[in-house]
This record gives sequence, structure tokens and C-alpha cells, in this order.
Amino acid sequence: MALVKAVQEGEFLSATLDLTRPFEAGNWQLENGVRCELTARGVLTVTPPSLSVDSKDIILSSGVHGDETGPIELLQQLVKKIMLGELLPKHRLLLIIGHPEAINAHTRFIDENMNRLFAGINEESNVDRRQANVLMRAVDDFYQNSPLENAERWHLDLHSAIRDSTHYTFAVSPYSEKKTRGLALFNFLHHGEIEAMMLSGSASPTFSWYSAHYYGAQALTMELGRVARFGENDLQRLETFNQAMLALVSKDSLAAYSGDKEVCVYRVTRTLTKQTPDFSFTFPANQANFTYFAEGTVLGQDKGETYVAAEGGEAVVFPNPNVALGQRACLLVQKADIELTDQVRAKA
Repeated sequence: MALVKAVQEGEFLSATLDLTRPFEAGNWQLENGVRCELTARGVLTVTPPSLSVDSKDIILSSGVHGDETGPIELLQQLVKKIMLGELLPKHRLLLIIGHPEAINAHTRFIDENMNRLFAGINEESNVDRRQANVLMRAVDDFYQNSPLENAERWHLDLHSAIRDSTHYTFAVSPYSEKKTRGLALFNFLHHGEIEAMMLSGSASPTFSWYSAHYYGAQALTMELGRVARFGENDLQRLETFNQAMLALVSKDSLAAYSGDKEVCVYRVTRTLTKQTPDFSFTFPANQANFTYFAEGTVLGQDKGETYVAAEGGEAVVFPNPNVALGQRACLLVQKADIELTDQVRAKA
């Protein structure tokens, strides 16, 4: 029971990453009545001693890209507070450290970008595909076996950007035909002082998309600062977000935000996909996220096609000309005026 015991003592991260320890499932109850179940390596379900009509089913995931360590450290801190009885959750939680092998290798992935593998169960031809299947099954079990009737579902998938950014923190709202952009989610972003939110207009098989598409979860891919090694993250710059996350899991609901920090909202205008090995940008590969290009600026080219900034100009996010063929090379976005009804919507 060495692995389970380590998690019980609050060492979720080190227990997850120590692959010399064979995995063992386990369930236990803390002195305050919180029930815990370790169902897979890096996959921990936490259930409060009592549930109410306000209780949610909340997934907090990190480490889907193995080199994005700041969010992993935040999740480890959260688990330790729960295990030591310093934080009493009010909601059912699924807490995930997503890709132990990639984390140990200090790389985004091993063979294939795992955050493009959540369309559905994969043929298990490599470790990234196998691990994506583990995570999708964990999400299925968590939502489908909830004792809560009609509970609001949330999924915050925590990442860090691999480049500089005009916005140090930002969130990507995956496209879904379900109502997955509620006002409570927008209120949470304000409490966390997240600088920007992007509204995707088309499906993309990311982990947060999986929960939004299949389960109608209030789901976001959260970009929190920039990639760094363990121990080198400036977690103080993420403390406001961290406090909002702790409040999210320990309070029935968050009060209406009363501060003066506004979330800048963008709509995704286009996704540029790498079609051939000839794909290239006209700007450096390390161009900062949200760099703006005036209307008519040539942004890049692929074999037989030139990409030009659209009317009103566009900003580039996640530019990466080195992705595999058929994958996203960048997003292009424009600032959007929004309307707040029951959902956050970009005005036409």
C-alpha cells in the first residue's frame, strides 16, 4: 500500500510520478468524513461528507502536457490541503495529474500530442493514446456514476503556455452546442483575474472539449503563465487564480465579482491547419500569443495558399509551424463585444 499511503499523506504528485511503485487502487475516508478513491495513477476522486442541491461535479486536471508544471504544483497543493484536513470540499472532485510519463521526461508528450486525442477511445498504439483513454474513462465514470441528480458539471484543464503572451493568463472555451459558457463560469474567471477568454467556434478534440461536448460541462482550457521546470514557477503570479480555485471547491458558490479587473473576450475567427510540409509563418515561431497583425498582413503560407489577416486585423494564438500534418498550426482571433444572458456570447 506504499503508493496509496503516500497519497493519503498528501504526496499525490510524488506518488504519481514514481513509476517504480506498481499502481494500486485504494479508497479511504478522512477524519472529517471526506471519502477518497484512487482509481488510476494520477486519478483521484474526492467526495465531501455531505452533498447538497448546490453541490457540483468538478474536474480539475493538470499535466496533460508533461512540461507544464505550474498547474501541476497548484493541484498538488490542493490535494495536500484536502488530505491534511486543511480544506473541506463542498463538491465532488476528480483531481488529475494527466501524463506521468511525459512529466518525468520533462516534455509535452512522448509520441503524440495527447491534447488532440480526446475525440473518443483511441487505438492504443502508443503511451499517449493509452493515457488519453485512461483519462476519458475516468471522466465517464465520474460524471455517469454521480450520486447528484442534475448536478452542474465543471472541468478546468490547467495548462501553461510554451511562449510569451500579451495575456499572462487566459482561458479557451471549447466549442459545444450545449450551454457550456454560463455566467458562473465567467464570474469564476473574474475572481481568478484571468486576463482573457477565447470563444472557440469549432470542435477540437482537447480534454476540456471532451467534457463540454459529451457532458455539457462548464469547461475551459486554462493557460496559466509560461512553461518552467518544477521549482522554477512563479506561483505568486498565479495566487489569485489559486485562491479562486480553492474557493470554487470549498464554497457552495462564488459571490458576484465586485473587483475592477475585466476579462478581455476574443472570438476565434479561424484555425490554420498544417496541410503540407511546406507550411510556414512570416513571423518567428516563438511569436508571443495575442500578437496583433493589421488587416492585409501576410501571416503565412502553405503549398498553394497564402494566409492574410482578415478585415479588422487578427491576433495569433498558439502559433506552431512544427505540428504534425493535419493539426492546428495556430488560432486567429479578434476582440469581441459580448452579451450576457444565461451564457457568454459574442455579439454578431
